[in-house]
Order: sequence, then C-alpha cells, then structure tokens
Amino acid sequence: MALERDTFHLSGPLHLTSVDWTDVDHRRSVAACMVQGVYIMQRDRQENRHGPEALAPPWWNFFNFEVQTLLIDDADSSIFGAIYKFKPDPSLDHNTLSTHATPTHIIAFRGTLTKGDAFTRDLQLDLHFVRNILHRSSRFEIAIQAVRNLIASGNSNIWLVGHSLGSAMAMLAGKNMVKNGILLESHLFNPPFVSAPVESIKNKKVKHGLRIAGSFVTAGLAVAVKAKKNHQQKNNGSNNSFLDLAAWVPCLYVNPRDHICSEYIGYFGHRVKMGSIGASGVERLAAQHSIAGLFMDAFGKESHEPIHLLPSANLTVNLKRARDLKEAHGLHQWWRLDQQLESRTYR
Repeated sequence: MALERDTFHLSGPLHLTSVDWTDVDHRRSVAACMVQGVYIMQRDRQENRHGPEALAPPWWNFFNFEVQTLLIDDADSSIFGAIYKFKPDPSLDHNTLSTHATPTHIIAFRGTLTKGDAFTRDLQLDLHFVRNILHRSSRFEIAIQAVRNLIASGNSNIWLVGHSLGSAMAMLAGKNMVKNGILLESHLFNPPFVSAPVESIKNKKVKHGLRIAGSFVTAGLAVAVKAKKNHQQKNNGSNNSFLDLAAWVPCLYVNPRDHICSEYIGYFGHRVKMGSIGASGVERLAAQHSIAGLFMDAFGKESHEPIHLLPSANLTVNLKRARDLKEAHGLHQWWRLDQQLESRTYR
C-alpha cells in the first residue's frame, strides 16, 4: 500500500509551479526531490508498481526532467541512483526555461532503505563508509563511471545530489572529479559524519573543551606519525590532496538533532573558534586527519582520507525542532515551507 510520503501530490513541493533556478530555496527543493525520485523508483520496484501505478515519475516530471539512465547495483539489482536530464517546456514561464543556472543533468543517489530486498546491501555499504572503504565497493565503481561518462560526453552544468549514504556516494564522486580539475555543483542532504556525537552535548563549555582537546590530540598524532614514518614526501602529497579540494564548495544540509550528520556543525564552526584563540594552525592540521586513519598509518596499514573531511562547504542547518531522529534525518524537511534555515560558507 502506497505511503503518503511517496505520493508527490500529497507530500511534494506543489508550490514550485514555476522554478526560479537562481533561487537557493528552489534549487535545494528540486535537488531533494530528485533524490526522492530514486527512493520511490526502488520502492516501486519492490512493490511491483508499474506504468500508471508507479509513484516515482511525478517527482521529476513536475520539474521538467526525465530519467536518462538508471544506476543499478550489481550485487542485488536494486536502483540506487539515476541520471536525470532537463527538458524545458517552451510554453512555461521564462524562469522555468533553461538558463545558465539550470542543471542540464542531475545525478542523484538514494540512501539506505530499511525495508525490502535492498536493506542488506545498503547496510553493508553503510559499514563500508564507517570503515572508509566505500571507494572499493562495486556500487561506487558504477556511480563514478556514470559520472565520468556523462562528463566525457560533453555535458555541462551537472549536479551531484544525494541523501545519507547517497550523500557519501556523491561526496566521494565529487572529490574524485576535483582531482581531475572538474568542480560539480553538489547538494548533499544529511551527509554522514563518522565521529563521537560531541555536537549532542548541551553544555557549550564542555563541548568546546572536548573539541579543543580533540584538535590538539589529532594534530599531535599527525606530527608524530609523520616523524616516525619519515615519509615527508608522502605526507606532503596527502596534505596537498586535501587542500586541492578547497575550490570545491559542496552544499551540505544538516539537522542538529540528526546525530548522523550533526557533527558537521562543530567540524566547521570549531575552525572559527580555534582561529579566535590563535590555534588555527593546529585546527588546519587536525581537520585533514582522523584519529583512526592516523593509527592505521602508524601501524603501517593502508589508509585513505576519510570521505567526510572537507576544507570548504556551504553549510545549511535546519533550526526547526524535529520530533525525533527519523524526522531529523528525513529528506522531506528540505522542501517544506515551514523551515528555519541558517546558512554559512566555510572556506
């Protein structure tokens, strides 16, 4: 039986009858709906809803997009992503027509489904993210190849969008493209951040104290590992890799009550506070490393830069109080009209 949240005319942003592609709220809402379209396509598949019974098409048709390519996981045949192509309708208002601000294509990735035959595979990939080996998964290989093929075909103004695990996929793809000199506009909803839930501590002094201690410990370990291994050239390359990402400014959307992504608030905000006490150098070094990765380096094991570490971002926080974690981590909040959003760009 179809859920209300899956049905566009019951839970979608019906107010966006004319999209102004220069409006940040409109861009965010459309990006979120494209991800929702991927979720519903997989639910349609699970529930055997086809043709007029399928609930997914209105989530992209409403904004004049069509599905160009489905991204299918080779392990369980689930739909985990889609490439949408914009098809302007000449009869519509000029704001809805293709402009320099309009994406020609949107590549969207869904997050974890807790019901149906995709759950086991999704959970496996959640663990891959925690272990920082998502880049080794066949799902990511399919995703990054789709991105490369689309770019190679000469298409421009491509967006990467995703929610939860899908945000991690999009972020990893975006980082890979930066290495090739390509900066893709990215909208990442509730992106996971692997860390102790410091942001959930209500006492600001305790929270700030823990973050300062964590920065000094991480920076100290980074220096110690570098000295012990005596791989100066290798470490310089790693640091440059992180700093090379500075020009890419993905849009992150987080909720303070969502412990899966809320650490981004402290991750970026803490840099400003460290600068105010004259410790920006320490934080600059700490922001490039994770303690787990440093320990792996110290013991001679291969480690990769954690996906969630970013030098720059446009961070949007939803300050409207969520009833529970499910609502705080939900995708629907990002196109609702009753939001209390606060945005800031960190570079």
